[in-house]
Amino acid sequence: MDRASWRTQVLSKHLLHSSSPAILQPNACLHYSPPELSAPFAFDIKEMRNLMDGHNLEDRDWLFGLIMHSNLFNPRRLGGRVFVSPDFNQSMEQQREMTMRRIEYLLDRGVFQGWLTGTGPEFELKRFALHEVLGMYDHSIAIKLGVHFFLWGGAIRFLGTKRHHDKWLRDTENYMIKGCFAMTELGHGSNVRGIETVATYDSSTGEFVINTPCESAQKYWIGGAGKHATHTIVFSQLNVNGNNQGVHAFIAQIRDSDGNTCPNIRIADCGHKIGLNGVDNGRIWFDNVRIPRENLLNSVADVSPNGQYLSTIKDPDQRFAAFLAPLTFGRVTIAVSAVYTSKISLAIAIRYALTRRAFSITPTGPEVLLLDYPIHQQRLMPLLAIVYAMSLAANDLKMMYVKRTPESNKTIHVVSSAYKATFTWNNMRILQECREACGGQGYKTENRVGHLKGEYDVQSTFEGDNHVLMQQVSKALLAEYRANQKKNKPFAGLGLEYMNKPQPTIPSLLTSSTIRSSQSQIDIFHSRERDLLSRFAAEVSEYQAKGESAESAFIQSFQLAEDLGRAFSERAVLQTFMDAESTLPAGSLKNIFGLLRSLYALTCLDEDASFLRSGYLSRDEAVEVRKEVTKLSSELRPHALALVSSFGIPDAFLSPIAYDWIDSNAWASVEH
Repeated sequence: MDRASWRTQVLSKHLLHSSSPAILQPNACLHYSPPELSAPFAFDIKEMRNLMDGHNLEDRDWLFGLIMHSNLFNPRRLGGRVFVSPDFNQSMEQQREMTMRRIEYLLDRGVFQGWLTGTGPEFELKRFALHEVLGMYDHSIAIKLGVHFFLWGGAIRFLGTKRHHDKWLRDTENYMIKGCFAMTELGHGSNVRGIETVATYDSSTGEFVINTPCESAQKYWIGGAGKHATHTIVFSQLNVNGNNQGVHAFIAQIRDSDGNTCPNIRIADCGHKIGLNGVDNGRIWFDNVRIPRENLLNSVADVSPNGQYLSTIKDPDQRFAAFLAPLTFGRVTIAVSAVYTSKISLAIAIRYALTRRAFSITPTGPEVLLLDYPIHQQRLMPLLAIVYAMSLAANDLKMMYVKRTPESNKTIHVVSSAYKATFTWNNMRILQECREACGGQGYKTENRVGHLKGEYDVQSTFEGDNHVLMQQVSKALLAEYRANQKKNKPFAGLGLEYMNKPQPTIPSLLTSSTIRSSQSQIDIFHSRERDLLSRFAAEVSEYQAKGESAESAFIQSFQLAEDLGRAFSERAVLQTFMDAESTLPAGSLKNIFGLLRSLYALTCLDEDASFLRSGYLSRDEAVEVRKEVTKLSSELRPHALALVSSFGIPDAFLSPIAYDWIDSNAWASVEH
């Protein structure tokens, strides 16, 4: 065939739209189909949300609306929906100013009413709820408020007395003053006992003289100190008549009402961070700053005008523990906020996986939804079960806190420490998996998941390094264990009452029905914790028998300590899940709870090697557990949309890829 004839034939086929099988046909363009059209809900999502949020749903929805209807919160229309989130294209200075402007807007609308002057569980639960909503919008706002109300304000409430409450609390609630919390130093973070700032009492003037004696004593990472704070709580070593009385808390002014730095105060900025750039973290040096004697927060200890040190708590260790009381509330709020961040990321990743397709199983078949792939189910569904478990446990922790008594404070400290560490680690894992599950779209800041990683990474460090907190948990469990052994009294508290009963018998053959039984699951979790506690106590004693100090022996047993801390946390979470499930009437909601509880329990069994190391599971049983995780993930797949819809998160607080990701990326959406 000559070239002219060949060209004629090609043009003819082109013009006549030949259906010759030798010519590939284009695929139809992709279109977005809302998952609601093909995924009817098998249970009442409003009832499920009541269980997940636990309290103050109307207050939450009111604040959601307040944020969504103000241009101050950076609304953007994409894919036919409006989304709200901070503008992270702004400079660090602009982000800080916007954080403060948003706080002023919320203040004017009464959001913070009663946050410090209100009393009782009702006020505290409302404060929890509103703070959780604000954290879902922007972590910087939540942290800025947390420092001002919960650390500065909390220190005055818990460590101060009436004179401090009358003078400072209402002005703090109304933002007449802006507080911060100067505990951490360049040279000391978790080891608060070792801080080097010194407050010396001068009986001739009735003043304390606060001084930064060396560079390592500079106060560091102090939220609010960089620009906005006018006052701070200063944690310092108290020196009275040449005697060091240990760490105490003082009120000091660092700026005047015009924002000018006070005399003998030096402040520097901590600079740009990998997240939380809406918070003005700063560094503070005190150059013999004089404050009135009355500025010592004196609920724990006081100094008389003539220089006599006074305290009803004679034990220095107990006195020091009392000064750390404000941190407990911070750990509770951090644990809770980690849960809500996980909810956001999973809601986005699962909604995207319900509409995004990839690859065909057959040559002419449609591409498959991501969440219909078993591997995608096993990436996300166990994490969804973990979030449900954490949510129930977080609600339980909040109720423990608002109903606290002097007798329950120890339990709250231990549980909040365990949950803070476990939940924040889980949150970072969930954020990473969701980021990857969203592919390249997960890398875009506007889709939230990737950016939230940088925002929340710090949670494993502040308010107590997670590894240190886990050691504190294990140390408390060890103390309970030794007291029980020494006094031969039953265990009472920290959920250890099960140790008063004989060791449960674990079935030699774990069938599907056995392994899904709540009793079998809690028996295995009890056995793990009991065994780890026994072995941890034995190892510490063994080191001590060789001449090691108690502290050294504890430090060298760090691996068992961390395993025990995790075992305690996961057992407590599972027990809370079972307690919540037991209150539900028979029906679809209870059935879903059973699947979620089993998937949570078996995911813990599958992922913690201590079950294998200690012989609670054989190798073959571990294989069966993993198979059951796959089955449960598949069984929960039809309920995935209902489960994330039950979080009650408004569309605006998610991201474009959770909805019509084609339209939101269309040329029409580009700002020309």
